[in-house]
Amino acid sequence: MSNTIPSPDPAAVKAVREFNRFYTARIGALDPYLDSVMSLTDVRVMYELAHREKPVASEIGKALGLDAGYLSRILRRFAQAGWLARQPHPDDARQSLLSLTEAGHAAFAPLQQKSRDEAGGLLAPLSAAERQQVLDAMGTVRRLLDPARPSTKTPARPATAVLRDPTPGDIGWVVQQHGEIYAREYGWNSEFEALVADIAAQFLRKFQPEWERCWIADLNGERVGAVFLVRKSATTAQLRMLILAPQARGLGLGARLTDECIAFARRKGYRKMVLWTNSCLAAARGIYAARGFRLTKSQPYEGFGQQLVGETWELKLG
Repeated sequence: MSNTIPSPDPAAVKAVREFNRFYTARIGALDPYLDSVMSLTDVRVMYELAHREKPVASEIGKALGLDAGYLSRILRRFAQAGWLARQPHPDDARQSLLSLTEAGHAAFAPLQQKSRDEAGGLLAPLSAAERQQVLDAMGTVRRLLDPARPSTKTPARPATAVLRDPTPGDIGWVVQQHGEIYAREYGWNSEFEALVADIAAQFLRKFQPEWERCWIADLNGERVGAVFLVRKSATTAQLRMLILAPQARGLGLGARLTDECIAFARRKGYRKMVLWTNSCLAAARGIYAARGFRLTKSQPYEGFGQQLVGETWELKLG
């Protein structure tokens, strides 16, 4: 008995091509992409730069299936526009670590919001059940056509998480994650969990929906991250309580959550963003620095059962 998979019949090939023509037209891929001067490929490269932690050109080229020369020309144009920064790779002298500059993030933010709005526009006319049907169908297509899927019975893990507004129980989860993760990884005591609980309670009690937001990140239906953007003054927004569960690290999700805060603050007309962190939180500090935040104050202190260095970072938005 042969296990050879038969070639698809001409009708199936025709159906796939018809769907491709329908979908590319429906999402506007044939028009000036997102009403910008950039091509679809340009925007995809910019997305990878914004959402990957410490990307290199070969990594982006492999992810997007781009020729090295073609990608190099795109990166060169980005650098000439002042959107791209390069740093020596600490482990590979042949490659550079890439990141968007503050100007690059400013150029990308409206494109990301436009893409988000257009995706929302596709789903808006559908009922909740119809939306779920669309999402399930997309998941099926991706799972079956992804050659790297683990098996035909196990869904591939999505490359990106779903960001949503908080629901009852989410804020308690945020407090719990801060308490558990910082105790396990940094040895901080319950004073820190109490601080986070106070901040979270203040957010709930004094929430200003016009000026403030919280994003909860779900991956495979499980909460894995969160971030808060609160109103400090009429001109200043504050990023607070960025947290990622260990299983969500390395996916660029911390960068994505931070980008959501920056984009929201820009849309609301804030002129500056501030945040407070600690010098030992290297991953978070790297995300902030890559987005143009500048360290403005550093002060040693004793807290949470440790000797620490608190830091204030700022980002000018206008």
